[in-house]
Amino acid sequence: MTVRVLVVDDHPLYREGLVTAISTMPEKEVVGEAADGAEAVRLADELVPDVVVMDLHMPVMNGVEATREVTGRHPAVAVLVLTMLENDESVFAAIRAGARGYLLKGADRAEIGRALDGVAHGEVVFSSAIAGRVISYFAAGRAGSGVAPFPELTDREREVLDLVARGLTNAAIARQLVVTDKTVRNHVSNVFAKLHVAGRAEAVARARDAGLGH
Repeated sequence: MTVRVLVVDDHPLYREGLVTAISTMPEKEVVGEAADGAEAVRLADELVPDVVVMDLHMPVMNGVEATREVTGRHPAVAVLVLTMLENDESVFAAIRAGARGYLLKGADRAEIGRALDGVAHGEVVFSSAIAGRVISYFAAGRAGSGVAPFPELTDREREVLDLVARGLTNAAIARQLVVTDKTVRNHVSNVFAKLHVAGRAEAVARARDAGLGH
């Protein structure tokens, strides 16, 4: 069976190299390429590939959101994340969004080829560096053990972010925490700076991906 692949990456040179590499693999066919998440969703609708190779950090729509859209619309399409991001937050956000595999961009051609075959046949595939952390995460029961996401935030900043993700305004958060509006504004500004987000909508998306705001 030929595995039909859609390649998604916003760096033209890397995407071109990846397309070339996959095209030379036996029983692999690149059926399309996209430079951002929104284009990936559109092409997945149009082409319905077997596998989408998905970068995470992209403009317009990031890879986690695109993965959620693609897997929601096409449960049979496997998403294989191929990214430079190896932090726990990115890994588990991608898994929660429906990704079946997670490789780092240092992966060689053979590893990518094996991963494409694996996810196309319903397997879950992680690069060795990621696999150990995933196993440890679930072995330790971290998902339910209260280990907080976003370790760079203070407890109060995480609490504020959770309330932001629940849709509360700064004034409502101030009333709930019994602090001044200015204090909340300062906390929100610190959260945005530490998470490197441009505004409230992006912060909410990041928070919900990490399990906050529910």
